[in-house]
Order: sequence, then structure tokens, then C-alpha cells
Amino acid sequence: MTIGLGLGISRFPFDTARDYWRWVDRCEDGGVDSIWQTDRLVSKEAMLECMSTMAALAGHTEKIRFGMSVASIALRDPLLTAKQCATIDFLSDGRLLPAFGLGSALGQDYSTTGTQTKRRGKKADEALELVGRLWKENDVNFDGEFYQYKGASISPKPANPNIPLWIGGSSEVAMRRTAKYGTGWLGGIDTPEQAKLAVDGIKSALLETGRSIDEDHYGASFLFRFGSPEDDVVTTTAKGLAARLKHSPDRYLVAGDAKAVVGRIREFIAAGCHKFVLLPMANGTTEVMEQTRLFIEEILPEFD
Repeated sequence: MTIGLGLGISRFPFDTARDYWRWVDRCEDGGVDSIWQTDRLVSKEAMLECMSTMAALAGHTEKIRFGMSVASIALRDPLLTAKQCATIDFLSDGRLLPAFGLGSALGQDYSTTGTQTKRRGKKADEALELVGRLWKENDVNFDGEFYQYKGASISPKPANPNIPLWIGGSSEVAMRRTAKYGTGWLGGIDTPEQAKLAVDGIKSALLETGRSIDEDHYGASFLFRFGSPEDDVVTTTAKGLAARLKHSPDRYLVAGDAKAVVGRIREFIAAGCHKFVLLPMANGTTEVMEQTRLFIEEILPEFD
């Protein structure tokens, strides 16, 4: 089974915008499977808007795939989102990897804008159904709690007739959501143990829905760094994770040599994941480029 190893970024770690494109070129030339951008609208740290980034990547690259990890669908209009994704996929000849989730209810995207979080799960379910139908159907009719469509249609459709619909989240509700609407699952910053629980839970929920998800459409994300656990960027990242998780962050990140990173990937494979978004812990262009070089030279060959 093919193992897909992609790289992702959350906050913008580069010194200049031009450096970002140098990194993208290095990823594409080096055989990285895909590039991913976290979705966060409200932030004092520099963070790219994910849909705009997907469109820019479509125009700049020729072969590498790209996705959102993950776009907060409850904050986005499903018609506009379906149209944006279809356009990007059409213009990139089928290279978009759309992935959606709810985002944290405690996140600033909700709290600073007064956006209601009550019933956001139901709103997301309706939006996911509509996005999937708009990609494939004409004259979509829908009478829901949050959305009412009569004869809605978009054109052009995605270039990929089987454009994936990846869904994130590890809660039981998220597992059922993936089983009902998704064609793949992309975990957040989880441990291998958490990923296995999610994969098994989704497979169990699929038995109830009568649907199926390809075995290689389960994905995992984790933070990595070639270096020491004592490096400043690692200790800072670990401290932030610990505050959010309320327990040790050690299993959520890897800092060490290639053997350590490969070992963690293999743990996720054993848990049922075959697609990966690895986020380098790095500050500044020089560090990101060096982490990417080592990833390409020392990690990718292990999974050819």
C-alpha cells in the first residue's frame, strides 16, 4: 500500500513570501507527496488563509498535490466552498485534497467574532453533504436547518471525478461524521494510540452506514524536528502543547534523528494510517529549508 508523506505548515515560518515559494519548489522537486496549510482566520501570528493558498499553489506548481489541514466548514458557506474547491481542482488538473473539520470551539475564530458554537456540528454536517453533492450533482435541492437550496449547481465540476472529501476530528461524533460523509480521515496532532482508536471507530461506524473508505485514505499529522528535544523551538512547542493538552506532549511530536522520525511514522502505519502531514518545528527560512532537505533525503527513501 502506498505511503504518502506530505509536509504542512501552521504559522508562517518564512522570512519572506519569496522564501515560501522556494520551499514549495523544493518540496515539488524533491518528491514530497503533498503540501498542507492549517486553517485559522483570527491570529496575531502570521498564518496564511488556506483556500487562497490552495489557489496560489495550483498556479505555481505542476505536479505536487495540496490540501487544507483542515478547513473549518462550520465557518464557511458550503456553496462558496464547493465552488472554490471545484475551481482550484479544475485549474490544477485534479490535485486538490480538500479536508474539513469544525475547528476548536474555544478557538478565536469563534470567540472573537461572536459566532455561535451551539449546533455547529449539525451545521457542519449539512455543509459537508452539500459540498459533496454540489461537486457531483446538478440541481441540488436541500431543506435543512441551516441551509435551503433549490436547484443549486456549480460548473465547472472538479477535474477529479472522485475528488476526496477528507474529514478531521477524533471524537465519536467526528468518527460518525466521517463514516457518513467522508471518503477519508485526516487526524490532527494525535498520538498513534489516538489515531488507532479513531481509525477503528470510523470502520465500526462505516458498518452502520453501509459505506466504505479506502484503506489508504486514513491520515495522521505530527510535529517533527531533526535535532534535539532541548532545541528552543521544540521546548517552546512542547510547552504550548502541554498547556493545551493538560498532559505530557511527548507522543505528539518527535525530535531526534531520521530513525526516530521513521519509527513514529511506522507506529502510525501500524495504527492504520497511510497518509501523513508532517509539520516541521522550525523558525525562519534557513531552518525550514534544512528540515525539508533532511526530510527529503533521509525520510522519503525509507518509504519508496
